[in-house]
Amino acid sequence: MMTETLGGVRIAGTTPYPWPYDGDLGGAGTAVLVVSPAAPWPGELDESVLVAVAEVASAIEQAGGAVISLSTAPPPASPEGGPPVGLPTGKHSFASAGVDGFYGSGLEAHLRANRIERLVLVGLGAETSIHSTMRTANDMGLECLYVADACQPYDAALAPHAVSMIEMSGGIFGAVATASAVVAAFTGRT
Repeated sequence: MMTETLGGVRIAGTTPYPWPYDGDLGGAGTAVLVVSPAAPWPGELDESVLVAVAEVASAIEQAGGAVISLSTAPPPASPEGGPPVGLPTGKHSFASAGVDGFYGSGLEAHLRANRIERLVLVGLGAETSIHSTMRTANDMGLECLYVADACQPYDAALAPHAVSMIEMSGGIFGAVATASAVVAAFTGRT
């Protein structure tokens, strides 16, 4: 579902502020960043998260936005391996040299060259790779949205803290939404 305001169209129910702040919810200029660690996922993949990631990616792509796959390097003590199976693959893929998806990758150059101003973040490693990448994107001036139920943490106990850190100080790193609200807004469902 979306909210129409005098300033434009926004996703309904985002916290702590209406997203995007400028009301420009067009597909052009928006990308969904599907984040996954390069190392094998250490536990069970949550099927509901995988479904939510696929639905968000599909809705944004159908609205004219980009789907970008991002593989982040494991912490030094983690074993090497391939990305987890089950996440949608974007037309463009990047691999970072660290936990932050911008570190040692061509992601920033790609976003700038394609005039992407809004990032919707989903995938695996909510409190690590997704959070680190979101912080950097926000510092670079990108409008960021964390889709809480489309992000799987390594440690479920840390998920509420990851959301809290994004929302503190009025949305210091961006805003938070649910997958259903994002899908509804980009597909025009109410």
